[in-house]
Amino acid sequence: MSAGSGDALSAERAAALAQIAALTREFDEVVAASKASNADDEHDPEGATIAFERQQVAALLGQARRRLADVDAAVTAVEAGTYGRCEACGRPIAAERLAARPSARTCIDCAR
Repeated sequence: MSAGSGDALSAERAAALAQIAALTREFDEVVAASKASNADDEHDPEGATIAFERQQVAALLGQARRRLADVDAAVTAVEAGTYGRCEACGRPIAAERLAARPSARTCIDCAR
């Protein structure tokens, strides 16, 4: 693994942590707003319900946590000396794919 890969993984990890922090704050705000409101948002024709907003933020938070898990798995692969190898077929992952997605675990063929 090159120093650039380590830098890319560090940047990816920092971005995932920042996204998780922001989404956690947003989720907490939605929950707080729902507790402060006694509105019957289930029947509000003007827009999304608070429950919908909460579920949407929760789904995005789940995606961000999976992204962080992928980055952490890539860091573990670096430490094990297996970074850049497809977990499915064992062939090298193309440098272009790793540049675009440093936490990629599979080659493009296996990802399809």
